[in-house]
Amino acid sequence: MSALAEQLPFDAEAYLAWEQDQADKHEFYRGEAFAMVGARQDHVLVTLNLASALKHRLRGSSCRTYVSDMKLRVAAAEAFFYPDVMVSCDARDHAAELFLQYPRLIIEVLSAGTSAFDRGAKAAAYRLLPSLREYVMVDIEARRLEHFRRHDQGDWRLQDCHKTTACRFECLELELPMAEIFEDVPARD
Repeated sequence: MSALAEQLPFDAEAYLAWEQDQADKHEFYRGEAFAMVGARQDHVLVTLNLASALKHRLRGSSCRTYVSDMKLRVAAAEAFFYPDVMVSCDARDHAAELFLQYPRLIIEVLSAGTSAFDRGAKAAAYRLLPSLREYVMVDIEARRLEHFRRHDQGDWRLQDCHKTTACRFECLELELPMAEIFEDVPARD
């Protein structure tokens, strides 16, 4: 997770009021605010590739694609996050000004500093969202998408998109080619 910004205990309303006056973005988790730090170029490129591809393919549908400047509230976890990419098909989110609450898809592009939190506490918080159908973590170095899908029984199953030509997003009924997701991102040795 990013650096601790404030150690004062906040509640959700206090956090929202406080963050409006801050120059930088902060995630909020269980009473604490954490400053968001800048991202590496490959992180930004993959985020842009995913958001652009999803926006293009969802054009004309009831779903909208959002990027990391839009907050997500997970009330059951006492949290506000800035996911790298979200898709919501819910009219309540389309009318929201400050934060979404009903995403269908969340994508986090992993980095060394956030990977453990994205895989752990943040993933657990996201699973508390009844609207969420898929949670994807992108590992740039491995060229892999760890794609968790909620099934009808409520359990989550992993589809590992690695060494495949495309990754299927069932909740949106579309596929994205891996080459498009990692376009312009040089392979690391």
